[in-house]
Amino acid sequence: MPQIPEKIHELTVGQLSARSGAAVSALHFYESKGLISSRRTAGNQRRYTRDALRRVAFVRAAQRVGIPLATIRDALAELPEERTPTREDWARLSEAWRSELDERIKQLNRLRDHLTDCIGCGCLSLDTCALSNPDDAFGDRLTGSRLMSERPGGPRPRHSGGARTTAQQDQCC
Repeated sequence: MPQIPEKIHELTVGQLSARSGAAVSALHFYESKGLISSRRTAGNQRRYTRDALRRVAFVRAAQRVGIPLATIRDALAELPEERTPTREDWARLSEAWRSELDERIKQLNRLRDHLTDCIGCGCLSLDTCALSNPDDAFGDRLTGSRLMSERPGGPRPRHSGGARTTAQQDQCC
């Protein structure tokens, strides 16, 4: 990994890319999303302060665990500008994300368990299949891939997968 002398306080996009391991295009994307910032030279070249290295590392670590960029941007906005995020910053912010990650893990475990059930069944019913219709709140009232408004006396929404026999319904997961 290329070393940058301490006397250099600003990095080019190429230096930031080489040191952080992030592609130049990713750095430009991060900047467009407000995750990092740069100043422009008289020749319109980007220059990043050294704290951008830690910010990029912070962004990439948060992305690896599935934190959305908007959430990462909000977290970085809590930090004073031009300050490198510290271990304490990471600990405080990652603790706030823990419950969200725990909920995602639970959801993924449920999906994994239903996947095993559906492999044997193979129906992938839009009515009852937990993979096609997870956490269905309206399945008792409506069927199909779109929620249609109910009209008093109007036609009942049709199942997009066609009619199924009782035997097929009993075999469904």
